[in-house]
Amino acid sequence: MSILDVKVIGDYIRMCNDGWLQGWHERNGGNLTYRMKAEEVAECRPFFREPGPWVNMGVTGANLAGEYFLTTGSGKFFRNVILDPAHSIGIVEINDKGDSWRIVWGLEGGARPTSEFPSHFMNHSVRVAATDGACRVIYHAHPANIIAMTYTLPLTAKAFSRALWQSATECPVVFPGGVGVVEWMVPGGADIALATSEVMKQFDAAVWAHHGLFCSGPDFDITFGLMHTIEKAAEIYNLVMSSSGGRVLQTISDANLLAIAEEFGVELNKDFLD
Repeated sequence: MSILDVKVIGDYIRMCNDGWLQGWHERNGGNLTYRMKAEEVAECRPFFREPGPWVNMGVTGANLAGEYFLTTGSGKFFRNVILDPAHSIGIVEINDKGDSWRIVWGLEGGARPTSEFPSHFMNHSVRVAATDGACRVIYHAHPANIIAMTYTLPLTAKAFSRALWQSATECPVVFPGGVGVVEWMVPGGADIALATSEVMKQFDAAVWAHHGLFCSGPDFDITFGLMHTIEKAAEIYNLVMSSSGGRVLQTISDANLLAIAEEFGVELNKDFLD
């Protein structure tokens, strides 16, 4: 048996490959982190190596002290995760202050966690607090259609949430709280990590203007499904706008949105209704 036989490792690799097959991860674009359960850490521990040195992240999440995360590697390609997991992904341990990581498995050959690990870490911190510990996955990808929308819509949560809700009937059910938006910032540092974490205090998903999408969830299926649903709705929105010259004859009304919410027992964010 190897660590690749542990279910959580297989599930993580599958999600990386699914994202690659969707076309969301050109070159080394995108990253995925997963906060491991204690029993999953125990299953993987026999395969841990001597830990690397502690590396300060520049951000702190005290509620994540002592946790373990699966992470993609900086500069690594999603298309290679399924072929060479040990060099493409890894497990890192967080110190008792919640401000540093060290590698305990994978990321072979001197690799490091994704350069956007600080953003992931801060988003995990706020989503753990917002969901009473339920959130375990943070996923960042570069879906083309949601990125395209950031050039044509106002960069507000209301504008994006309404456009997506009205593009596909399932959207108000899948993300009734809407989506947040972060204006363009240089990626990879503490500033964008803190800005995104502020947005993610309220939303399950945050659009990065001209860059991509962040999604969170309790497991791989829910998080991947959220990304997939948002991107599908964005594709529909862009098709409608391009095929009609921006002239829409009919859409899902606010009354329709409220009816969907009532039928499916979800609480729609009424701040985004007209």
